[in-house]
Amino acid sequence: MLALIKKELNTFFTSPIGYLVIGVFLLINGLFLWVFDGNFNVFNAGFADLNAYFELAPWILLFLIPAITMRSFSDELKMGTLELLLTKPISTLQLVLGKYVGAFLLVLIALIPTLLYIYTISSLKSEESIVDMGSIFGSYLGLFFLVASYTAIGVFTSALTSNQIVAFISAVLACFLLYYGFEAIAEIFNTSTNIAAIGLKHHYDSIARGVIDTRNLIYFISIAALFVALTSVQLKKSQS
Repeated sequence: MLALIKKELNTFFTSPIGYLVIGVFLLINGLFLWVFDGNFNVFNAGFADLNAYFELAPWILLFLIPAITMRSFSDELKMGTLELLLTKPISTLQLVLGKYVGAFLLVLIALIPTLLYIYTISSLKSEESIVDMGSIFGSYLGLFFLVASYTAIGVFTSALTSNQIVAFISAVLACFLLYYGFEAIAEIFNTSTNIAAIGLKHHYDSIARGVIDTRNLIYFISIAALFVALTSVQLKKSQS
């Protein structure tokens, strides 16, 4: 499986895909946080924090992660190489995990340069201000688990079709519904927070507030594990 992970990462970085994804993610974040005048602009907030970044990042990743994962199995199905991969001395689950971890690591690499934002706001703050490092740590942890869930969803949709565009659109739609859909339903119908708690955003926001609740962690791990398992089941169905 380790060889498959290395192969996935090599595929990303021997083509423009990996560099393009990282570049686009950093460019969009940079423009909205430091250049464009709006609600996400750090200078307009008047506080030395990164709340704007952690509000913006899930929406950008909602599009970028499906762009990464759309080729995971769609390309294999289109080229007819999936059967060849399944003949390797690895299980279907190991194959799925190899693809999943490869895409997941690429997104984490894209997140690493944003750690410079912490230094930036520390330099911009006044002497009386204090940077809430606990909140920032919690927010990055929440982003880590959100990326894990988005990636699992994207890999699953790529196993459903040989068309990469369809896989991309399906992943964006699925991620959007799971991230914001349940909260939107709760707001529209003015129902209890139990419905909103089904969605990813509720648990992401909870962790981002610095509340490291094991229920939130178990939720994200369960979502990622569910879609990885569904991908494995879908590939087995494709074999038969």
